[in-house]
Amino acid sequence: MTATRTGLGAARIARIAVFAALIAALTLPGAVPIGFGVPITLQTLGVMLAAVVLGPLEGTLAVVVYVALGLAGLPILAGGSAGLGVLAGPSGGFLLGFIPGALVAGLLAARLPWRGVWPLLAATLIGGVGVVYAVGVPWMAAVTGMPLPAAIGVNLAFLPGDLVKAVVAALVAAAVHRARPGMLGRAPRRAQPEQRESASAPETAGRA
Repeated sequence: MTATRTGLGAARIARIAVFAALIAALTLPGAVPIGFGVPITLQTLGVMLAAVVLGPLEGTLAVVVYVALGLAGLPILAGGSAGLGVLAGPSGGFLLGFIPGALVAGLLAARLPWRGVWPLLAATLIGGVGVVYAVGVPWMAAVTGMPLPAAIGVNLAFLPGDLVKAVVAALVAAAVHRARPGMLGRAPRRAQPEQRESASAPETAGRA
């Protein structure tokens, strides 16, 4: 089956590849260990950007490509790790959680009537933070044998950094969608002042 028949033309495949590479590149600055085997990295920022810039299909596929390459053996995961063994560690759930997180954030962003910073921030927080934590925290608790409330408490240390990343992703995405309003489909239609005036003119004339 060709790329055209599946709806993935050369331009879309290129965007998916670029954002998969971006996620990998944002992992390169290094991981900051804070204990319990889950380091702080910038890869989450790449996942958020892919979702709210590219949307649910391309954004999720970019994340899938990144995760698949890392699990296949390329040292592009947090801390230069790679391989299926990562899934057996406490960060494995967060890695897998990137995929549904990107999907949810992308779906929300694509359905926004106004793609400004605040709506995009909400989409990023729900998908890129909420969904990822919903998968990653229970996984961490199961792998480490830690009680779930304790795992939630441990992961609160990541929350401030993830909130900052969400803000950055929303700012960047809003700028992209101002410049390229068709990135997530048809741009929202807004009535112009003269259109509103002409629409109200007959009603005004009828009351005169």
